[in-house]
Amino acid sequence: MREDVFFHETIILENQRVKLVPLSEQHEEGLRSIIFDEELWKFSIQCRSEEDVRSYINKTMEHRKAGRAYPFVVIDKQTNEVAGATRFGNIVFPNKRLEIGWTWYGSKFRGSGLNQACKFELLNYVFEQMRFRRVQFSTDIDNLRSQKAILKLGAKQEGIFRANYINAAGESRDDVYFSIIHSEWEAIKNRIFKDYL
Repeated sequence: MREDVFFHETIILENQRVKLVPLSEQHEEGLRSIIFDEELWKFSIQCRSEEDVRSYINKTMEHRKAGRAYPFVVIDKQTNEVAGATRFGNIVFPNKRLEIGWTWYGSKFRGSGLNQACKFELLNYVFEQMRFRRVQFSTDIDNLRSQKAILKLGAKQEGIFRANYINAAGESRDDVYFSIIHSEWEAIKNRIFKDYL
């Protein structure tokens, strides 16, 4: 996969449980139906108005145009509803590594098994199509739900990055970092994601 092609590709990832499609303006209504959620505002996006939703979509799409990220909308195939969003970010083609994150789901989709189905498609694409060698994940030190979800994917915790980001309240926050590397993928795939093979 060449860097100059990647951000212009229409990447659609799909299995029996989930479909990931590039985020666009056409998803505004679906995102709006699940995004006004105080639980999300603790560690993720802060959308409290219609204008915030449009701003979130526009900024996310700008990141793709600038070659900074590749965002997806997550569609639950059981209900055919927009369930949330995720993305590839911090992409470094020369070193064949990226981060999977900026993931959030509407309240009714949390704990439904959707995250595992979604992450299988993303990881499989990174390791088997892009031929990258490292995927990292990060989450706020207090976001225990996210940390547990990342560990369930077979990722290994690597450490804590102190004062790694500034949240919406202007506070410096610590992140916990995890990773999966290419030499681990085959075993993880067959152990954790066997339902999707």
